[in-house]
Amino acid sequence: MTQTTNHRLHALQNAIAPLREELIHHPVYQQVNSIDKLRLFMEHHVYAVWDFMSLLKSLQRHLTCTDVPWVPRGHAATRYLINEIVTGEESDVDMDGVRVSHFELYLNAMKQAGAHTATIEKMVADIIAGHTVPDALKAAGVNEAVQQFVGNTFETIGTGAPHLMAAVFTFGREDLIPGIFISFVKELNAQKQVDVSVFQYYLERHIEVDGDHHSHLAYEMTEQLCGDDETKWAEATTYVQAALRARITLWNGIASQL
Repeated sequence: MTQTTNHRLHALQNAIAPLREELIHHPVYQQVNSIDKLRLFMEHHVYAVWDFMSLLKSLQRHLTCTDVPWVPRGHAATRYLINEIVTGEESDVDMDGVRVSHFELYLNAMKQAGAHTATIEKMVADIIAGHTVPDALKAAGVNEAVQQFVGNTFETIGTGAPHLMAAVFTFGREDLIPGIFISFVKELNAQKQVDVSVFQYYLERHIEVDGDHHSHLAYEMTEQLCGDDETKWAEATTYVQAALRARITLWNGIASQL
């Protein structure tokens, strides 16, 4: 990383800092103060877990060769970074050491906690059947805040620009769950009124893998893709800000339901 790239990285972080602070201190976390409200939160948040995987896999398609016959594509260092992240997100381990994607782990957490999964499962089934994402969301009866959030993610994917997808992946999706929320989940699980151990494991795993190891890899990937190109850094900043605003809209939508 050059000194210029480092300066531009910090400039992006400074530009998005107010939005990140608003998210980390959003009142929705304190509103989730019972198992029923946690279930409702999970029933909305699961869509952010799902479309995160779509953003990740789109990055992999653009930065590596997933076609046959194979040909080298992009830089080997960038290929390594994205493949390393995909491995962890798409085939991590659950509490028993069984391979599972983070999305499937989240679904397991929802089922254990007694949250409804029929809506998200219908949406996934419709997509498998060939429906578009907007149509599948509407058919599942997903609320407007969720539709807007997922729509923003797929707008980024639709650009086909790896530096924009990488920036949103790196700065718009990681490290946004505050400690106060995790403490509540731990306390709820300790009370043993309902078992939410899988969700607690998901949160802790999310911080351990996504918030630590993967975040460092994602930083490096974004720096490689934006390089010393001032225009790319400016575009990346704009798209990350839009992604964070979309997350605020999602949190506002959940808060209104609570």
